[in-house]
Amino acid sequence: MPTAKMIICPVSDLTKAKEVFTPLIGVEPSVDEVYYVGYRTGDQEIGLNPRGHRQGMAEPVCYWKVENIQQTLRRLLVTGAVLRQDVTDVGGGRLVATVADADGNDLGLLQDQ
Repeated sequence: MPTAKMIICPVSDLTKAKEVFTPLIGVEPSVDEVYYVGYRTGDQEIGLNPRGHRQGMAEPVCYWKVENIQQTLRRLLVTGAVLRQDVTDVGGGRLVATVADADGNDLGLLQDQ
């Protein structure tokens, strides 16, 4: 069964976003780069994406961890989901994809290899 493991928030200013998210989450970033800031708390990851708005993200996206991203993506598309971002390798063996449900809500898929 898929579980929500990662939430990515689009931000326009990483420095200002870190000033808010670090005390909110209560831990220092585990990844702190110009292209992404990530926080790990337990088995949950919360990420700040400074390119998110340019990539079409209007709000935070919850990524569901799945065993087989290609198979899950095909099943969702058959049921009427709309492809927003095809399967993409974001590094470190992590694959992500995004679809929209019937109400236009973005749903992320995540597979770690």
